[in-house]
Amino acid sequence: MTEYIDPDRAQFEAFKVLDRDQSIEMLNLVRFRSRAEYPSGHELARSGLSGAQAYRNYGIETAPIITRLGAKIIWRGAFQTTLIGPKDEAWDAVFIARYPSAHAFLEMISDPDYKQAVVHRQAAVKTSRLIRCAPTEGGEIFG
Repeated sequence: MTEYIDPDRAQFEAFKVLDRDQSIEMLNLVRFRSRAEYPSGHELARSGLSGAQAYRNYGIETAPIITRLGAKIIWRGAFQTTLIGPKDEAWDAVFIARYPSAHAFLEMISDPDYKQAVVHRQAAVKTSRLIRCAPTEGGEIFG
């Protein structure tokens, strides 16, 4: 499995050129490291935290920022199996976060407190997928 933790420049630029004024939903698929990998100088570098514990720290520290921006987790599920797709992709965290706008998401990632908290995410995550979606109406049919 190829590992993805942070967006590359081209992906981030593609995100930024999309409409920033509409609400967005971000599908998060996250696989944790068995042991968190903090930078060597970080206070938790030798703590022995699991990836899940480090990700929990990320969630705790980012919760006030997310709340202030009007974002929230609108759906969370427990991964069971992949029916269609790569067999080696299994996820420890699966959720959808709704942001009132892409501006709010960009404000979050540029917030000084978020920039400090993201070290927990980077230490925790082995690989992830973060997929921007525009909310649409549900229905009774596919397509």
